[in-house]
Amino acid sequence: MKYLYYIYQYLIAWPILVVLTVFTAVFTVCTVAWRNAEFVHKVQQFWSRSFFGLMFLPVSVDGIEHIKPGQSYVFVANHQSMFDVWLVYGWLPVIFKWLMKAELRKVPFVGTGCKAAGHIFIDRRSAKAAMESLQEVEKQLVNGVCTVIFPEGTRSLNGEVGRFKRGAFQIAWDLGLPVIPLSLDGCFEVLPKGKPFVHRHPVHMHIGEAIDLKQFADSNEAIEAVRNAVISGRKEQ
Repeated sequence: MKYLYYIYQYLIAWPILVVLTVFTAVFTVCTVAWRNAEFVHKVQQFWSRSFFGLMFLPVSVDGIEHIKPGQSYVFVANHQSMFDVWLVYGWLPVIFKWLMKAELRKVPFVGTGCKAAGHIFIDRRSAKAAMESLQEVEKQLVNGVCTVIFPEGTRSLNGEVGRFKRGAFQIAWDLGLPVIPLSLDGCFEVLPKGKPFVHRHPVHMHIGEAIDLKQFADSNEAIEAVRNAVISGRKEQ
C-alpha cells in the first residue's frame, strides 16, 4: 500500500495540485484590483486544504477561541515542513500577510501570486532591505489583518523547535501587537526537509493564547517565552 500511495502522489495528486496552484496564482493576480481580500483568502484556503485532502492527511485544530475578531496579531509558528505553510494558510481563520524569504519570489506562479496577494518578501542579504520590508508589512497590519512568521528562518532538520531569531519579533515591538504562538505537529513526519515522498500522518495546529511582549523587561526573555509557548503547545497534543 505504501508504494501504491507513492505512485498515486506523482501520477494523480501532485499533477492536480500543480494545476490548482497555477489557477490560484492566476486568479489572485487577476482579482488584485478587485480588492475583495476575504473572497481571495477563501480561494487560497481552498488551495491549501487541497494538499491535505488529495494526500489523505487528517487535520485537527484547537485554540481558535484565542483569536479576537478585528484584532491584528503577529502569529509565530515553528517550521517543520512545506506543509506548515498549507496548514496555516488553510486553517488559520484570519486574513494575514506572510513574511517570507526573498528566494520564494522566484518560484513559478507561487511568487507572482504571493506578491499580488500582498505578502512581503524579506531580502536577508541586506539589513536595510530587510528593515524596509518590515516597514512595508507594518503598514498593512490594521483592522484585523495579521502576519505570520517562522522565526526559526528555515525548516527543522529533525522536527525539533530551533532558535528563534530576534528580527522576526520586530513588527510586534514596533506596533505593540500581541503575539500568538502557533504550535504545529505532524508536518515533519508528513514531509521532512529533503525527502521526495509524502507520508500519511495526522497533523495538528494548536493556537495559543495571546502574549503581550510589553510585560517582559528583556527582549531575550520575551523571545524565549514565545518559543516555550510554541514548544509547550506541541507537547500538550
